[in-house]
Formats: sequence, structure tokens, C-alpha cells
Amino acid sequence: MSEKINIGAFQWADLTVPNALEIKDFYARVIGFSVQEVSMGNYEDYCLNSPTDGFTKAGVCHSRGANEGLPPVWLVYFNVADLELSLVAVQESGGKIISGPKPYGGSSKYAVIQDPAGAFCALFQH
Repeated sequence: MSEKINIGAFQWADLTVPNALEIKDFYARVIGFSVQEVSMGNYEDYCLNSPTDGFTKAGVCHSRGANEGLPPVWLVYFNVADLELSLVAVQESGGKIISGPKPYGGSSKYAVIQDPAGAFCALFQH
């Protein structure tokens, strides 16, 4: 049975910063998140988990690897039906493709974009 994908829905949020180690502690203390390490090979990024249900709510990532070149930003991921078509629309509408498309997991993929006003987000296709 396939999962129904809610196109346009908010899928995820990652905070990309130069020092994720320090900033994950900030959000743990201010909001009460518990923190879980995620191995990125030669460094760790972090999941921020709800103190009430334990579910991961967001991530804190170093400005390295897939996130290299991003400014310190909360990056939200939106579901799209067809990433390639959405990226064509980005360029035709005055936006920029910052990175991607990149694979994620099995058949999913994503790309980071910048809108004409300069704001960043990611588009995610399951």
C-alpha cells in the first residue's frame, strides 16, 4: 500500500549553521528538545526530538556536505509532485536552484531553491 503524499505540505525543517554542536544545545535548553546524533560520516548532525512524544521535529546541521554554502537558515522542505517540473518553474519564475536535485533515501529526492525575494526553502519529492 503506498502512502498518500500531501503535495504542498510542510515535510521537515533543518537549521543549517556553522556550529551545530553549540546551536543544538541552545534549542535543547530553550525549547526542551532532546537531541539525537546523526552520523554524517566524519562529523555529526543532530535531530531535535519532542520531550513529550520523542518524535523528531527538526534537525540541526553543520554548513558542510549537502548543506555547504547555505547561510544560517531554518530550511523548510515542501512536498512536490514532480521535482524536475518544479525546478523548471523556479527558474522560469525568477528563482534560483541553489543545490540539487539530490537523492534522499530510496526513491526520494530534494533540491534547495531561492525565491525571487531571496528566501530559501527545499522542494521534496517522495
